[in-house]
Amino acid sequence: MSKPGLAWVLCCLLLLSGMQTAHSTGTTPAELQLIAHEAQDGSDGAQLLYGLAYLEGRYGLKPDAAKGVHWLRRSARTGNPYAQLMLGDCYIDGTGVAKDPQQAARWWRKAALGGNPQAQYLIGKACLEGTGTDKDPTCATDWLTKSAEQGNKDAQYLLGKMYKEGYVVPLDNVVAQDWLSRAAEQGHSDAINLLAVIKDMLDLTTGVYQQSADVLIDKARQGDPQAEYELGLRYESGAWDVEQDNEQALKWITMAANAGNGIAMKTLADIYQHGDLGLRADPVKAAEWKKRAEAHH
Repeated sequence: MSKPGLAWVLCCLLLLSGMQTAHSTGTTPAELQLIAHEAQDGSDGAQLLYGLAYLEGRYGLKPDAAKGVHWLRRSARTGNPYAQLMLGDCYIDGTGVAKDPQQAARWWRKAALGGNPQAQYLIGKACLEGTGTDKDPTCATDWLTKSAEQGNKDAQYLLGKMYKEGYVVPLDNVVAQDWLSRAAEQGHSDAINLLAVIKDMLDLTTGVYQQSADVLIDKARQGDPQAEYELGLRYESGAWDVEQDNEQALKWITMAANAGNGIAMKTLADIYQHGDLGLRADPVKAAEWKKRAEAHH
């Protein structure tokens, strides 16, 4: 029967991080004997520590990934979420076992169900990408949100990026800003960089948006992708000093997309999907532009 022994496990974690190795003393530490004994006796916490000691060569043990996995698996099978997380990592990296993304996803999911935020992030990302499991956008979003709400900065960044791009979730700049800001506050460099890019784009877009039609047309004719896109939107609505013109709208949005404007690519995908601008719906072209938009990121 498993003996969780939380206080004992916490004590051993402190010992494990601070003890000298047997190579420096020439003896086997008493603490390692205690961990080994408790592990054999069924404590999932001790089994976890013993597995980590073998994986990382602590306590003077010679690193042995296979033995590490052996003890991690024993702990994981009794329901220890951290052991399940680590076992999943071993399977994804091929550490001590053959690489097996399906097994990795299996153990991450178990750890995620046990409340481990890193596992929730990893299984969410796996569901998003179809790594070791079926692609499932809804499942991915649910797990990433659970992880982000527990403070996992990687999940916060990925969610923010998804909402910013409208990728498998509705495009929502407010929600995107919130998650990216949370990740940035924890020092996530990619989130910090993306927020800076968003600010620069917002400043640029605001400047373009406020320009007169003549200035905008001149910039678009010079090949400015942002101006091309904005001009296309103006022709679509017939606002800000231009007359509504579907043909001109499609022309300029397409030019912006071909020039590398990712938002224009997504807009074209939506236009062809729904048959806007007087066009017939064209799922093939919609899929092509959606694929280009995804590849652009």
